[in-house]
Amino acid sequence: RENMSNGKDANAAENSSQMTLKECLDECMEALDLFLNNHFNESLEKLRPRVNESMYHALIYATVLEMQAMMTFQPEDISNAGNTMKSAQEVCQRSGWSLQLHAEVCYAECQLQRAALTFLQDENMVSFIKGGIKVRNSYLIYKELHSFIKSHSCLKGPSHVHLEGGISFGIGAFNLTLSLFPPRILKVLEFAGFSGDKEYGLSLLHDGATGINLRSMLCALLLLCYYTFLTFILGTGEGEVTEAEKLLKPFLLRYPRGAIFLFFAGRTEEIKGNIDEAVALFEDGCKAQQAWKQFHHMCYWELMWCFTYKRAWKMAYFYADLLSKESRWSKAMYVYMKAAYLSMLHEDEARPFGEDEVELFRQVSTFKQKIAGKSPPTEKFAIRKARRYKAHCPIRLPVPVLEMMYMWNGFSMISMRPELTEGMMQTLVEAELTLQESPDNEYSVDDRCVIHLLRGLCLKNQGLLQAAEDSFRKVLSSEKKIRFDHYLVPNCLVELGLLYIDQGRRDEAIKLLHKARQNYKEYSMESRTQFRVHAALAKLKSDPGEEEDTTPSVFIK
Repeated sequence: RENMSNGKDANAAENSSQMTLKECLDECMEALDLFLNNHFNESLEKLRPRVNESMYHALIYATVLEMQAMMTFQPEDISNAGNTMKSAQEVCQRSGWSLQLHAEVCYAECQLQRAALTFLQDENMVSFIKGGIKVRNSYLIYKELHSFIKSHSCLKGPSHVHLEGGISFGIGAFNLTLSLFPPRILKVLEFAGFSGDKEYGLSLLHDGATGINLRSMLCALLLLCYYTFLTFILGTGEGEVTEAEKLLKPFLLRYPRGAIFLFFAGRTEEIKGNIDEAVALFEDGCKAQQAWKQFHHMCYWELMWCFTYKRAWKMAYFYADLLSKESRWSKAMYVYMKAAYLSMLHEDEARPFGEDEVELFRQVSTFKQKIAGKSPPTEKFAIRKARRYKAHCPIRLPVPVLEMMYMWNGFSMISMRPELTEGMMQTLVEAELTLQESPDNEYSVDDRCVIHLLRGLCLKNQGLLQAAEDSFRKVLSSEKKIRFDHYLVPNCLVELGLLYIDQGRRDEAIKLLHKARQNYKEYSMESRTQFRVHAALAKLKSDPGEEEDTTPSVFIK
């Protein structure tokens, strides 16, 4: 960035570059339009000729490749996107003095996206820290720019909306994402003392998404991810459906066959419990385009869960099987889910393709992979759960599908549909009967506790709050007898805390949530549980951070 001034006569540069800048921005908007209409290759072809001279062409081209890489998880795609993003940064550095603010915004965005790729790609901690450094650098640039445009009366030409959109996206993304992180994880990423202002981040992203600028799509996609995914997976399971629908409406009108927007429309219906409508939208999303199979995989994953909620185990298995054959995200997870669905069928029921769940469970660990030097937490969980099938006479898992459904907060998804919760309750009653009729073994206590936790969630959905509390407390009273599934106790504390929040028992909830956060370590899916604790405490406006962390909080504004 220090070499941005190129020494040309400022006035001449200003006049010529302004015209060029407008042309560049118009062409990039056209390319994005193609992308959102499923013309992915045409979009790239429109951008490609000018990627070495126009920072916006370079940035948008690299962004499209990055989106592809994040869906394929293929090392060559990730590497290609990373190199392209690095080249885009170099184009920003060569941009003239008159375009300095635009170049700074593009540079910060490249830095942020390169950091995201670093977390995906490299397999050692050094690279992981490098990613954290890129994030910090990007944040500092955005912070400076934000202060600058607030304190100076910048010349507001036709390109200014794109500049403001870029800064809104950057500052908004930082505030929103950092507000989700528990203090302990922020420390690891070297963001100790920082915390995002969630509401401020959301308002900036909304401004960006509803304006007509180059970053509208990115702002909208980040908000849709937040409202329909992050609030479930890393939050307390209360998706902002109304907000998501409001945001989607203009995009669906403009791009009625846009695969990305059909996907999010499906997700909003799923959250509302309209499973059949969701299935239709995900199927439409698959039919809408054939160029990028990765979009299909996102739809297959959601279709798998939609059929899970309906207890259509064979249909859910069919989508897990498709994913295991086509997707590179986590083969161990897909094979585990295939085995899990088969294990839900009655013993005398025919298995699709003649597959055997015991054999599949035994294969799970052979598909282990590493991303950023670590296996994904859900994959580790699947490998750990499948381990018991390695024995000569394996002891079957009681309800592996429902247990994994809990890990993705699926019981919140069916809370609006009593008949779906009732179906899950029937499955749990049958599983409990089977356990009672079987001789005790080393897994018996753990298996009973899994059922108590899941039954508690169903009872909560049914409004039977005292019965739900009793179910969670059965797990807590068995704490010392649990041998393998150590995640059960901290998660039961979280669920009981959320139950108390619903009942207005604030102080009791805070006590349980702090206990879950501070007293348990090294259990399955720990970081996901920590995120949920943080979200619940934030909801209660009671999160002083880690007890040992005395650094004053700095909001990113």
